[in-house]
Amino acid sequence: MTDSAFLTALELVIGLDADLLDVVGLSLKISLTAVAIAALLAFPLGAALALFRFPGRAPLIVTLNALMGLPPVVAGLAVYLLLSRAGPLGSLGLLFTPTAMVVAQVILVLPILAALTRQKVEELHGEYAEQLASIGVSRRRRIPTLLWDARLSLITVVLAGFGRASAEVGAVMIVGGNIDGVTRVMTTAIVLETSKGNLPLALGLGIVLLTLVGVINALAHLLGEATRRQLG
Repeated sequence: MTDSAFLTALELVIGLDADLLDVVGLSLKISLTAVAIAALLAFPLGAALALFRFPGRAPLIVTLNALMGLPPVVAGLAVYLLLSRAGPLGSLGLLFTPTAMVVAQVILVLPILAALTRQKVEELHGEYAEQLASIGVSRRRRIPTLLWDARLSLITVVLAGFGRASAEVGAVMIVGGNIDGVTRVMTTAIVLETSKGNLPLALGLGIVLLTLVGVINALAHLLGEATRRQLG
């Protein structure tokens, strides 16, 4: 039975099954949107933490590092409470929509991107601080310079964030509701289809998800090698 289900799953993937493509497409749309928003917020935040010294900096860094391991269900619960009818943002009607899922994934991914960005920029600043100071570049103006110089490393950081977002199930299940054709993504669909006994579709989605994770890791490895060669 398992062999038969696996073969059927391969047929679904190779044949570009419509239901499978709908789920994969929505998954990519939500995760890519969340990572893009998180990156726009996290890059300047991480760089600022690397370059500036101010009261509360150390606790903020510790908090960011701790939030890298934030349990997804906790993030999902927090967003649910914000967006539920009794919550402060309930009037927006965003609960059980892709927007709510994007918000939950941004909360999960942003600390990862910000913490890793801070580390990368801090390392670069340690190398170039004297040179930048000698030509009169202020700390604020160093942020875009160092972010650009760390671009290959930051792409790896973004890939790590995308890997976290695309493989997430708990938070998106809570705030999205796993509604067919509306908020059903790969991870939640795998859980549902397995519970229904629809192993071919669950396996097909699993194959796509594993392939996606493999591609992300391969790209991260290649970019890491490129960065090491660039730095000599």
